[in-house]
Amino acid sequence: MEKIQMTTPLVEMDGDEMTRILWKMIKDELIYPFIDLKSEYYDLGLEYRNETNDQVTFDSAYATQKYGVAVKCATITPNAARMTEYDLKEMWKSPNGTIRAILDGTVFRTPIIVKGIEPCVKNWKAPITIARHAYGDVYKNVEIKVPGAGKAELVFTGADGTVIKETIHEFDGPGVIQGQHNINKSIESFARCCFNYALDIKQTIWFATKDTISKKYDHTFKDIFQEIFDKEYKEKFDAAGIEYFYTLIDDAVARVMKSKGGFIWACKNYDGDVMSDMISSAFGSLAMMTSVLVSPDGKYEYEAAHGTVQRHYYKHLKGEETSTNSVATIFAWTGALRKRGELDGIDALVDFANKLEKATIATIESGKMTKDLALITTLENPTVLNSENFIKAIRETLEGML
Repeated sequence: MEKIQMTTPLVEMDGDEMTRILWKMIKDELIYPFIDLKSEYYDLGLEYRNETNDQVTFDSAYATQKYGVAVKCATITPNAARMTEYDLKEMWKSPNGTIRAILDGTVFRTPIIVKGIEPCVKNWKAPITIARHAYGDVYKNVEIKVPGAGKAELVFTGADGTVIKETIHEFDGPGVIQGQHNINKSIESFARCCFNYALDIKQTIWFATKDTISKKYDHTFKDIFQEIFDKEYKEKFDAAGIEYFYTLIDDAVARVMKSKGGFIWACKNYDGDVMSDMISSAFGSLAMMTSVLVSPDGKYEYEAAHGTVQRHYYKHLKGEETSTNSVATIFAWTGALRKRGELDGIDALVDFANKLEKATIATIESGKMTKDLALITTLENPTVLNSENFIKAIRETLEGML
């Protein structure tokens, strides 16, 4: 068949370890044979980030601002062990955090539903999307280990010299202090991203915090969401037949467990981090969860929700066979290709992305899958494939569809 032509490049961000190996397999088997791929390539592998003093991460984010659509492989966020392993100049920050900050985006994570991989929560019938605010809170906190007795104070000094001071605690012995912040501009962007995404996929959206306890911090989130919704989105939501509502996070947790799914749950940064892992695991596997970063001005960066699969990578380096689940990484590519096709008016690219997703799901539902899925499937006698053969099986299914 003639290859599908692209007009505008994708921003391609390569990554680390086993997911980097899968990345090449996916391109070789599922992308290059069918698409004349145009991409602006950035190597976000830890070695090259170190070589460029992490400038490559910033450049990839700026390129995403320019071209509007990116696809990203999983990357290492270094810790002390990685400093030694990779002989790093410094402990570089999370590439995801850097990209999120530059794009001012919100992360939307949705489980991939497959027959034979049943949710742990029996009444969940449709995916639950987590919308995670991607700025501030505990991820930009300031911490102090209190050595002994003394008074801790929260102090704000305004540009005009105004001073606001509150006592945090009178310590009579050692302890810890944590200072968090957020900014209205980022919360406003978060709200608009959530409401726009809800309109895009035509699903009701919940937002949940703990404003009964955090009467200023969390309440500010609640107030900003409501003000923006009432002024800019209520009529659009009514026309689309969807809802927005606020609820306390403890109430949201109870309601989510009893729901049938099929909605968006917007969370603050830490809540979204934890709840997306809970949702993905309860639906089956973290390797079966899509993730897209959306900016308020309509820029998109697609990736898998999981890490670099370090354990499998070390097996791969030893020449041992691996059976690594590549579904979320494949869906990162399909999400980016579909969006590129939608923005550029290339129907063939949109159709290809849809068919590749259907081929991936159909391959699993036919009983061909990686080891992690074989351990939890309700299908009888599944065929366990290694990393490469699973991708090749998807290609075979895809070619049948095309």
